[in-house]
Amino acid sequence: MPQNKSQHIAALADQCVQCGLCLPVCPTYALDGNEAESPRGRIAIAAALAKGLAPVTDEVREPLDHCLGCLSCERVCPAQVRFGELLMETRGLLGPAPQRPRVLLALARQPALLRLTRLVGLHRWHAGLARWLPLPSRWRTALALAASTSAPQLAPSLADAPRARTLARVALFPGCVASVEDAAAQQAAIALLEAVGHPVIRLPGLCCGALDAHGGDTQAAARAARRVRDAWQASGASVLVTVTPGCIGQLRNALPDARVDDPYALLAAQAEHLQFRPLPRRVALHLPCTQLNVARSGEALQALLGRVPTLEVMPLPARCCGAAGSHLLEFPERAAALRAPTLEAAGAVAPQALLSSNIGCRLHLAAGLAEQGSTVPTLHPLVLLAQQLATGQHS
Repeated sequence: MPQNKSQHIAALADQCVQCGLCLPVCPTYALDGNEAESPRGRIAIAAALAKGLAPVTDEVREPLDHCLGCLSCERVCPAQVRFGELLMETRGLLGPAPQRPRVLLALARQPALLRLTRLVGLHRWHAGLARWLPLPSRWRTALALAASTSAPQLAPSLADAPRARTLARVALFPGCVASVEDAAAQQAAIALLEAVGHPVIRLPGLCCGALDAHGGDTQAAARAARRVRDAWQASGASVLVTVTPGCIGQLRNALPDARVDDPYALLAAQAEHLQFRPLPRRVALHLPCTQLNVARSGEALQALLGRVPTLEVMPLPARCCGAAGSHLLEFPERAAALRAPTLEAAGAVAPQALLSSNIGCRLHLAAGLAEQGSTVPTLHPLVLLAQQLATGQHS
């Protein structure tokens, strides 16, 4: 290992005081009951690798590959260990895992292919094809994700809404998968932001590099970061937003001097200028780990949803659903086990819709609902907010 990288990892690991407060909030420790599958255990493994005290074997690296990167441990760490940084640095030194599904991940980042699956109506015939694939299977999981459909998402039209103010110019980052799967949420974000006075420019569809960074492919992640920087510099905007919180951490790494956020903080700051039509419906709200622990916008989102009259919002317990970027494709059986409590909690409140901001979480949950035969639709919270926005409102 390069000496400077090894020393940096060792220094990050040495900040851990081994108190164990991270154990109760770690979803993989709860799943396995294995110290190696806890933040404390992974920190010890990273330190041993960095100091040359352990060989790089499949058995040693497996707990690192299993980590979801949810960062719940960072939220409770009294020593303020930068676990996310330590994890990424260690994975970067180890490089991509030999079993990493490179073909599947490459296909997942092709917006044109995703559009094709919608055109051919994959959701209508994937069940027959899935029967030919083993369970659990990465390809079967990928097929279920590609066939997952959300509720009908109407593109909001706010042409009649007055623009009484002009606030900071915002650039919207579409992403790769999200540029197709979250197209309606992106239209909703633009409509809502412009309704409160933020001019919005949409950047080209690019991959932020998060999947590569989390998989240890530092060179590919660096190339993605350069493309992000070029697009941002050409935008002339003051704030970069994405409707996919899973991209935020990587975008902040690429643009350390820029304000990078999801739209909720900007909208919540101008909430008095937003009026919504009543919606007598009960919805379950899933808050993705990246929204809770990276964007930290869960309260802002709940405050916005709370402004929709007669809407009953049932927040689900804060736990990782198991999607975690590429984790649901790399370890489909573990991802399904991690998803089960969230689906059970959602079923207990009998919602008429399930909301989640992160595209990977939403597709993962939708696929789980479909397996159960549930018809509960899933959608992005921004779509619901834009659909209920009272047009012609006066700011």
